[in-house]
Amino acid sequence: MMDMKKLAELVQLMTDNGLTELELKDGEETVVLKRGPSGVQMPPHLMAPQMMMPMGGQMAAPAGSAAAAGGAPADAGLVAIESPMVGTFYSSSNPDAPPFAKVGGQISPGSVVCLVEAMKVFNEIKAEVSGTIERVLVKSGDAVEFGQKLFLVKP
Repeated sequence: MMDMKKLAELVQLMTDNGLTELELKDGEETVVLKRGPSGVQMPPHLMAPQMMMPMGGQMAAPAGSAAAAGGAPADAGLVAIESPMVGTFYSSSNPDAPPFAKVGGQISPGSVVCLVEAMKVFNEIKAEVSGTIERVLVKSGDAVEFGQKLFLVKP
């Protein structure tokens, strides 16, 4: 069996580098890591890398996955503002400008909350809800993926 610590490091490298699939072969052992099937849009909570490992002839979902998790989410009652594309998140129009949205700030539909740069084009991301920003989930300069939660808003 492959070393679980090594697998965890590979999952982290996958996430850090935006890889969607990785297949490893070590002798007769094969492990496939995937971040969602190609060509199929997945809900954001399923976009985390999924490790499937043989266990007694069956495939097991990784610990911490939606299939293995139980209990109520900590974000209950909050509405997520998600990235509509893959790119780089920017909280303000330039490094010296104040952020478009910050914790405690009020937003309304159509308010610009951030920019996502994709292929040298800066795209304004606008709120579709009104409320108060409760949490900012990414830092300026972070790479973001399609459907990734950027903000949590209390309506």
